[in-house]
Amino acid sequence: MPHTAALLAAVAEEQGPGATLRIVLLASIVGAVLLAWFLLRGYRNDDNND
Repeated sequence: MPHTAALLAAVAEEQGPGATLRIVLLASIVGAVLLAWFLLRGYRNDDNND
């Protein structure tokens, strides 16, 4: 198991921060869209929320 961790660390060092930044950016965009949907659905007016 320690060999696997060392191998993953070596691959991550060679790869640079590109993949991690891509994942963080994608997760942020998805989170922002879900947050906007959740907040804006409260402003919807269907004439049945008296």
